[in-house]
Amino acid sequence: MSGSKSSDASFAHAASQVPEPHSSGVAHPLGLTVHSLPEAGEAVASSQRTRHGRLKMFGVLLICAAPVIASYFTYYVIRPEGRRVYGELINPQRSMPALVGTALDGTPQALASLKGQWLLVSVAGGDCNDTCQKHLYLQRQLRETLGREKDRVDWVWLVNDSAPPPPLLAPALQQATVLRLAPEALAAWLAPAEGHALQDHLYVVDPMGNFMMRFPAAMDRSGAAKAKRDLDRLLRASSSWDEAGRPAKP
Repeated sequence: MSGSKSSDASFAHAASQVPEPHSSGVAHPLGLTVHSLPEAGEAVASSQRTRHGRLKMFGVLLICAAPVIASYFTYYVIRPEGRRVYGELINPQRSMPALVGTALDGTPQALASLKGQWLLVSVAGGDCNDTCQKHLYLQRQLRETLGREKDRVDWVWLVNDSAPPPPLLAPALQQATVLRLAPEALAAWLAPAEGHALQDHLYVVDPMGNFMMRFPAAMDRSGAAKAKRDLDRLLRASSSWDEAGRPAKP
């Protein structure tokens, strides 16, 4: 354009002129301030630092939010309803070993055949002393109080010696699963609380065969009511993934 050409010519003419000296006879050159532009590498580095800073901040926020997320999961999925868990959670869980036991009729039976149901387990010698009989009674009652969910739970007595059970227990054991296993094999899977024996507790095993909870020793009827609430929560929390297991016992 003609205007642009005229402006360019004017700038060229002004730049070619030698400044006239002042009265002092000293010529003052035209002062120019030059600002260096940031290099491309510095801009990229600055962008990376900003991105890394945001990632670190996000990580810190996630760590701070983790307890809140866990509390919401616990409340909405497990629903403790303001009460503490009565049983002791086992962490890490202990997987069911590949063992073969013996049923009461003498036939071999793989321990893994018990998978597919929640298991409420007691351990005792075949003579079944008073503690053993109390546990068997509590196991049966706990299962019955679960109502329509009871078919998702089996109550299991693991006999850890060669003694035969008393004949008077036979009618009560019709709904139970009884399996004889070597004590050292059981000790590799189930474990009592410190200072207690394996026979002192009732144990909970999930449908995948993981030993994941034990109830306190010397559990009475009051404790059994609390144990029942724990079982209710476990069954409710697992309802989305726990499929129907083995056929329920009559």
